[in-house]
Order: sequence, then structure tokens, then C-alpha cells
Amino acid sequence: MQSGRRGRLSVAGPSNQPQDTLTTSPSISGDLRLLHTIDCGDQLLCCQFNNDGTRVAAGLRTGAIKVYSVSDGSLHHILADNETTSLGLPTTSLHFMPRGPAHNGDVILTTYSGGKVKLWHVSTHTCVRTITEDRQTLASCFNPSGSRFLTSGAGPGIYMYDAQTWDKLQNFLPSDSPTVMDGHMSRVYALTFFPENNERFISGGWDDTVQFWNTQFPHSQRRISGPHICGDALSIDKTGSQILTGSWRRHNTLQVWDAETCGKIMDIPEDFRGHSQVYTCHFLGADYIIAGGSRNNLCRLIDRRILMSTGVLNDLPGGVYSTHISCRGVLAATSNNFLYLAQTPVKP
Repeated sequence: MQSGRRGRLSVAGPSNQPQDTLTTSPSISGDLRLLHTIDCGDQLLCCQFNNDGTRVAAGLRTGAIKVYSVSDGSLHHILADNETTSLGLPTTSLHFMPRGPAHNGDVILTTYSGGKVKLWHVSTHTCVRTITEDRQTLASCFNPSGSRFLTSGAGPGIYMYDAQTWDKLQNFLPSDSPTVMDGHMSRVYALTFFPENNERFISGGWDDTVQFWNTQFPHSQRRISGPHICGDALSIDKTGSQILTGSWRRHNTLQVWDAETCGKIMDIPEDFRGHSQVYTCHFLGADYIIAGGSRNNLCRLIDRRILMSTGVLNDLPGGVYSTHISCRGVLAATSNNFLYLAQTPVKP
């Protein structure tokens, strides 16, 4: 691994980064309409909309989670307890539980770099469950039904838990074979299940691979070689046939792959404004891609039909570590202390 490569948690905070001129209002162009610019008070590492797109949660470097209204940008909730406050370690991932009973309200799964994994009931500010993993925990995701969740972090292991009991059900690791790479060899920063499939998922990280897993087996079934993933930069299209990867590197940062053959379909060209090393990317509908990163701090709306940016948040105050898209087509993007909400022309 090249010594210059690093994931988002290698950046402890603004004082350890090259500083750009700070701006709270980015320039916005094309098919994006800026709705709100929210100062969250400290550096943001992750963001996530709730299931109906009415609220957005932002995870801070301090370990706090702030939940805002999408309609007016107002702060509704702060989620923190004695553990997260005393440790002061970054919130590394956020995921609202899918398909939960409506009367229970929003429930959010949260991971922290200190190894804590917590489940929060948002409206009551209650931490329902906590477990502690013996590692930096960097990523998580639910399966489509919400019955299981995965975590990953500083090491090759991916853990699967029962979402009701929180019992650990499986540890996904490479085998001992010296001739087969059937698992990760380093940090894992991205996890996502195939659409409407509770058994198949993919993962990516620092070892320049995307691994394909089935929950029935402890080792991966196959892999894509190449993508250097340092954030939430894995996405599967709605048909389950194509995979989007974002790499934090100088060349070939955005790529689309065939999910069955693992062959590369295309490289997405850089924006004409300059090169950006990608931390986060998502498919948006059938024809668009969202991508954000650092070096050239921008967030792009890319039309796959013409392979060009048709909307851009530019002149951001720092790297874009996290993006998410609501069911209503609203984009959330983080940059330094700021959470930007913008309307896209597409609904997922």
C-alpha cells in the first residue's frame, strides 16, 4: 500500500488538513438547487436521510449526531450520551433502520471510531442498544428487510448481527489459503447489500478490491480488483446488474462494473473544473451519479448518458466525505462543518 493513501479517519480534523479558503456558500451550477446551508458546529464525517426524506442526520467528529428538518433546516435532535461525550471519538457511519413500524418513529444505527456501535431512538434521544467492538468501527449497513446489519472497520473482518437480539451471527474473513484472495486484507470502508436481497452484499476498502459475499458463507465468492475505497463509495443500481466504485486516488476515480462478470464497463471522466479524489458516490435513478471528494472540493451530479457533470456544488470549504440522496431526490453533502442540502432533478 502506498504510504500517501489514507481513509477519512486518518484526517483527525481541520488542523491536520491543508486549508482552503473557507466559504459557507458554495457556488452551485446546472441542475442542482441549493435548499439549505447548515453549520453543524464541528467537522462532519457522515450523513443520512430518514426513510421518508423529512429529516437528515449528520455525524460529527466529536461523536455527536445532529438531526435536522429537511423542509427548513432547523435542528430537531442531538443524540449523544456519556460514552460518546467522554470519548469524543468520531461518528463514522449512520443508517436509519428500514421498514420499521411507523409508531416507533425513526431508529438509527451508528458506529464510532472507538469501536462503539449504537442504536438510537431519535425522537426520545434514547440509546436502545450498545456493543463495543475491539477495533475502529468505520462502516455499517442494514440488509433490505432490516433484520440483519453489518459492521466493518480497521481490519479485514466484517461482522453480521441480528438486528433484534444484536447477537453476532457471522464473521466474514479471508480463508487461510495462500493462493486465493477470498476476503479483505486491510481496512473496510464500504458495505452495501444488493437490492431486495438479504443474502448478497459487497464490500470495499484499502486493499484495492471489492469483495462479493453471501451471508451463508464466511469467505467471499469473487472480487473486483482495482478500486481504492476510503469512504461510502460503493453503490449498486436498482437492477442489481451494475456497481459504481469511487477511489481516493489520482486516476480512474469513478468506475462502473458489471456485477456478474466483474468486468469494467466504463471510467467516468473527471469534471472539467479539475481532478477530485473520491470519498463518496451513489447511483441516482437510472441515468445519474452523485460523487464527491477532496483535492478539488466539489460534489457532482453526473449524467451517465453524456458522461458529464450537469450540476455541481463547487468552492466547498473542504473535502466531501459523505453524500446521501433522499427518496424525494434531495442531496445531502458534507464539507468541513457544513451540511449542504440541494434539490436534484431526479427521484431515486
